[in-house]
Formats: sequence, structure tokens, C-alpha cells
Amino acid sequence: MTLIWLGAVIGAGGTLAMDLWAVILNRLGGQPLPNWGNPGRWLGHLFRGRVFHDDIAQAAPVTGEVALGWLLHYGVGVIYGAMFALIVGIGWFSDPVFWKVWIWGIVTIAGGWFLLHPGMGLGWALSRVERPWTGRAMGLIAHTVFALGMWLTALVV
Repeated sequence: MTLIWLGAVIGAGGTLAMDLWAVILNRLGGQPLPNWGNPGRWLGHLFRGRVFHDDIAQAAPVTGEVALGWLLHYGVGVIYGAMFALIVGIGWFSDPVFWKVWIWGIVTIAGGWFLLHPGMGLGWALSRVERPWTGRAMGLIAHTVFALGMWLTALVV
């Protein structure tokens, strides 16, 4: 059970690092902050049995969708952290090497590319957006930051 808790903590730390990265991009580069209402709306509709939408913005609003989006964001980060911990085992925490968590961080982008994005109507790996390769690159960078946050949190705990 300790292993799962350690994983949950580093997953939350990685998610927090992604959020700080988004703030940095917003303040220094003018990039909009993430709209967690859309993933929250998707999650709300998922509970009602609908996975895929043509455009999540056109779907009926869901009560508390912004809060649901934040819950989804951190919940997935915690789950990814726990999964990583179970994969690498307790020994990794006594000597946390970055490359293992970085590979995991890159692997985790599959959840967005192949479930969340198509579910919200953005296409597989953002194929329906105006600049898919820019979005993919930004996603890979964000997941590298997620891995960095997990690693730094592991060094602290």
C-alpha cells in the first residue's frame, strides 16, 4: 500500500508541475490557460454513457464541469503515478532515475491522444485541430514536464 501512496504523491507532484508549466507559458508566451471545463463536460457525459462527441463545446453543459475537469486532471495524474510506482517497484524510490519516469511520462500521452481528444471531438492525436503537430509537440513537452515533476517529487519524498 505504501508503494501506491508514493506513486499517488509523485503523480500529484507531476500534475502540479504541468499546471505550473501552463502558467509559465501563459505569462511569458501568452498561451491560454487550459480550459478544464471541456474535459469536465466530457467526463460528465461519459458517466451518462457517451464517450465520443463531434464537438464537446456543443454538448449540453454539465453541472460542475470545471470542477469535474480539475478532478479528472489530478485524478489521472495520481493514477498514472500509482501505475508507474507499481511498474518500477519500491526500489526506484530509493534511487529515482529520470529516464524511467520520462519514458512513462511520454507513454501516458496516449490517454489524451487516443481517448480524451477523440472523445471531445478533436480527433485521434489532435488530427482535427488546425495545427495538430504543434499540439502534439506541446503535449509531449507537457508530459516531459509531468515526468520531471514526478521525478522531483520522488527526490523530495
